[in-house]
Amino acid sequence: MATLLSPRRFIPSLRHLTPSRSKIRVRDVSFTFRLTTRSLTQLGSSSMSRSTSESEPDPQKDEKKAENPDEVLVQYVVLRRDLIDTWPMGSVVTQGCHASVSSIWSHKEDPHTLQYCSPENIDSMHKVTLEVKGEPQILNLSEKLKTGGIAHKVWIEQPENIPTCLATKPYPKSVVALYFKKLKLCK
Repeated sequence: MATLLSPRRFIPSLRHLTPSRSKIRVRDVSFTFRLTTRSLTQLGSSSMSRSTSESEPDPQKDEKKAENPDEVLVQYVVLRRDLIDTWPMGSVVTQGCHASVSSIWSHKEDPHTLQYCSPENIDSMHKVTLEVKGEPQILNLSEKLKTGGIAHKVWIEQPENIPTCLATKPYPKSVVALYFKKLKLCK
């Protein structure tokens, strides 16, 4: 017989974890982890899907474009409408999640990504989920982003080799909004 335990029963047993003895701080039932660039780098990088965009962002270019450092950082995720209409919704959402995480991990040392994923901002991330009609449109958008120097990931579902969605790394909204203004919100 399984016994359900109240989270409060676990808190006293975790009181020995203090900031001076570990990197975990206990606040009610949630844990706060402090990640550093060094610890992320030690985890290594592996690609879950081949990338159709390997453009390296120019940090100086990004700093010039983003004049206001307090501007909202946003990650754009673009899904294919033809797949939304034919695949189970959970499968399409999963594709978007793969692209989002892959894009963030691929740019884990980028200053905007570090700010977007920082402990102060982790609970207030901004994503915009848009849609395109199908495969030609998502590949066309990828080419436009690549030409504009906008770092992104096109997720290609394997083994079918189907480009399913696209996600940018986090950018100040003013830097990338023009590339997406003609696209519809995904509903």
